[in-house]
Amino acid sequence: MTNSGLGSILAMGGGGFSMEPENPLLDDYLLSLARRQPARVCFVPTASGDAAPYIAKFYRAFTGRCIATDLTLFDGALPRRPANSADLAGFLADQDIIYVGGGNTVNLLAVWRAHGLDVLLRNALHTGTVLGGLSAGMICWFDGGVTDSYGKLGALQDGLGFLRGSACPHYDGEAERRPTYQRLVAEGFAAGYAADDGAALHFRGQELLEAVSSRPDAGAFRVSLTEGKVMESRLPVRFLGAPAARTGDHLRQTAVSPTSGELLARSEPSAPIR
Repeated sequence: MTNSGLGSILAMGGGGFSMEPENPLLDDYLLSLARRQPARVCFVPTASGDAAPYIAKFYRAFTGRCIATDLTLFDGALPRRPANSADLAGFLADQDIIYVGGGNTVNLLAVWRAHGLDVLLRNALHTGTVLGGLSAGMICWFDGGVTDSYGKLGALQDGLGFLRGSACPHYDGEAERRPTYQRLVAEGFAAGYAADDGAALHFRGQELLEAVSSRPDAGAFRVSLTEGKVMESRLPVRFLGAPAARTGDHLRQTAVSPTSGELLARSEPSAPIR
């Protein structure tokens, strides 16, 4: 796929090489979004503190599939790349895809802002670079999200804001993610999107183009507050392991009373993503 102008964002609830090393479907989809092939793919492991084992996993997964590199900001076991923050703009301009790893979202945002990477990434997006990632690499692109960066799961309110609203990764992968997100939305937290492990949301600008998955049952959801109730709407998801989209999917809406916490569910026919 060749893109020009505004780049895409692929927000992954979980999956990819670090969580599904034997399942390349989400990473293959990300590579397909690049404006040229072979794509130049830059891994950004800031949220993990630039952990060397994480970087090694990236190279094992992507070497031979693209032109792989990494961007590191910590002075540790590995030398920083690029060596000087003044060189970040030119370094990013050479990349087709920026792949952000998981870890501590709050730390990631603080370090990026200290080095001016937040501004440079926005510029990259608007010149056609694809931005993507899982967990912290999902949350960071939104206004806010559900994070465990402070220890206990809670709200992060100062994301980059490239995408409006909030995000919740690992929606089915961690028992407290779903109830925490619904409680926060009931209390006035911004509406947004949730993605199971193995599910990803593909945006261009503010438009959600489609949800895709590497697992047949991985789901993606719109979570919002309507007349005092949290509505969880299941979005159509295209399973990447099949030659065509699954049929018979339903849009599931779950109403949550913010006062009693009672769940009321109903199913309706699938609707276009909005």
